[in-house]
Amino acid sequence: MAANIADLFEHAVDAFGDRVAVACGEREITYAELEESANRLAHFLQSRGVGKGAHVGLYAGNSIEALVAMIAVYKLRAVAVNVNYRYVENELQYLFEDASLSALIHDRGFSARVKAVRATPQTTIALPDGTVADIPGVSYEDALAVGKPDRDFEPRSGDDIYLLYTGGTTGYPKGVMWRHEDAWRVLGGGIDFMSGIPLEDEWAQSRRGAEMPRMTRLCLAPLIHGNAQWAALASLFGGDTVVFLPHFDADEVWRTIERRQVNVVVLIGDAMARPIIEAYLAGGYDGSSLMAISSSAALFSPSVKRQYILALPDVLVTDAIGASETGFTGLGVVADVEGGAVDGPRVMPGPDTIVIDDHGNKAPPGVIGRLARGGHLPLGYRNDPVKTAALLTEVDGVRYAIPGDLARLEEDGTITLLGRGNTCVNTGGEKVFPEEVEGALKSHPDVFDALVIGVPDDLLGQKVAALVQPRPSAVLDLSELDAHVRQRIAGYKVPRSVWLVDRIARTISGKADYRWAHTYVRENDAD
Repeated sequence: MAANIADLFEHAVDAFGDRVAVACGEREITYAELEESANRLAHFLQSRGVGKGAHVGLYAGNSIEALVAMIAVYKLRAVAVNVNYRYVENELQYLFEDASLSALIHDRGFSARVKAVRATPQTTIALPDGTVADIPGVSYEDALAVGKPDRDFEPRSGDDIYLLYTGGTTGYPKGVMWRHEDAWRVLGGGIDFMSGIPLEDEWAQSRRGAEMPRMTRLCLAPLIHGNAQWAALASLFGGDTVVFLPHFDADEVWRTIERRQVNVVVLIGDAMARPIIEAYLAGGYDGSSLMAISSSAALFSPSVKRQYILALPDVLVTDAIGASETGFTGLGVVADVEGGAVDGPRVMPGPDTIVIDDHGNKAPPGVIGRLARGGHLPLGYRNDPVKTAALLTEVDGVRYAIPGDLARLEEDGTITLLGRGNTCVNTGGEKVFPEEVEGALKSHPDVFDALVIGVPDDLLGQKVAALVQPRPSAVLDLSELDAHVRQRIAGYKVPRSVWLVDRIARTISGKADYRWAHTYVRENDAD
């Protein structure tokens, strides 16, 4: 059994080629059309020397063509490399060199940056994005015109490499390497997430897709993020329709839900969830087609969850946890929460998920430790054996991946995720998890967003600091905010300094931009 991304997609093409595979904006493409375009692009890349193991950068926003490009690369047994489209030249230089790109596929609008980067590979293909630019290489249209439509590629393997560069919110991104089969098992539906039972073979998803009603899934994250890649791929493996937005806009989310009759929305935390639900409350949109909303990969705070369950009582709302280094590790179904709750996500862990204490053993209930996942694991970090050794460990003879998330096992067997260890604030010997403090801040009616960091303090070592984005037109009383927060968390967790900002900077996937936060605090006085 190959259990290869390209093979899994081709099984779906063979099962339901006439179905709509992908829609973006007003455009859509069937499985058969997506297959033909991917074959043509793959053959063009092959003519330029791209083959097994070659690295091809994908430097693009969400579009049908971007997904075609990703599948085309996998058809050749090559490796697609996600490139953050917010990167400037020095960041692109680092990533292009670290990934050793053989070719680059990019949006036409990024042509000037592509030409300016020394490490840009010789083969470049510009995707249509509505802009007019002097491209440095070949256009997507010309590449497809000369590439053959045939599916005549060499046999593939489940050992082919899937590579995902992390967001790099605290430093340069790291490339996490997986075997295709392992990535499929933990991210693409190759295992039942809660039971741990693997699918019987690589055709199981396409068989089930032929038997079950087709679903329409709106993937809101950018395709350069693992959340969107695997939400889209898993949907395609099972014959569903994937919907993208060219750019995130909360009102356009609801217009798209209405127009496309979307059943499932996949999003990333508060940065997407809060504007979406508030647009729904303000806009009078029809969400009757919705069956489920799933958040993962970033803080989904209790106050925002409560907005969803009150406004959309018939929609299943879930909060999943995981990482680029582990895949899925747990799922929580959102139920009604008390208005002042600020706890981190509390989930039912997957069968291979544990918490490891400071001594390298399985942690008992109530002890804070590091979240770990066994079973199908990544190969490690590209070009970094030291960090790979720190990522992979053994407990009782079983290998686990430990990405750095701190968590607590509860008495009932659930796990509470507390936050990343490298963002934890140590103030006077007490550990403070930013996500908990952010949840308390965002439960205030005049706060739209917040980001919590630790800043140096002569007495305590670090003190808790917060950057707070008030709601539009709100006049935020900081003393009243302080009193509000103290009713919800212990005093040592309450921010000692607060900066009011027009907008919290986040990555394109909605995660906290800690580099921005520390720079802002250094350069500006607290309010």
